[in-house]
Amino acid sequence: MTTLATRRAARAAQRHPDWCAQGHRCNLGEHRADPLVIALPGYGRATLTRVRGADGREHAEVRLTIALADDEPCARVQLLGLARDLAAIIGRATRASARRAA
Repeated sequence: MTTLATRRAARAAQRHPDWCAQGHRCNLGEHRADPLVIALPGYGRATLTRVRGADGREHAEVRLTIALADDEPCARVQLLGLARDLAAIIGRATRASARRAA
């Protein structure tokens, strides 16, 4: 049995937010913005997309492509640094959203 609140939540999820790219980018109840691409030729590229999931929660989807050194030890150092930097970025973003919830 479907309640009135459940139906209202489902209808609200179907409406596109202002930032939504709509069309084929919205699927399975998600809403997705046009991606923001930051490219540094020869070094790498980042793609950032705002997403609202079917459950209503929003998140940033980040995809990175980074050029690695040809030398294996140097490539491993690059990957370790990247992992540390990503952990710091995730921590910083999490703290910001935790402050808003408080």
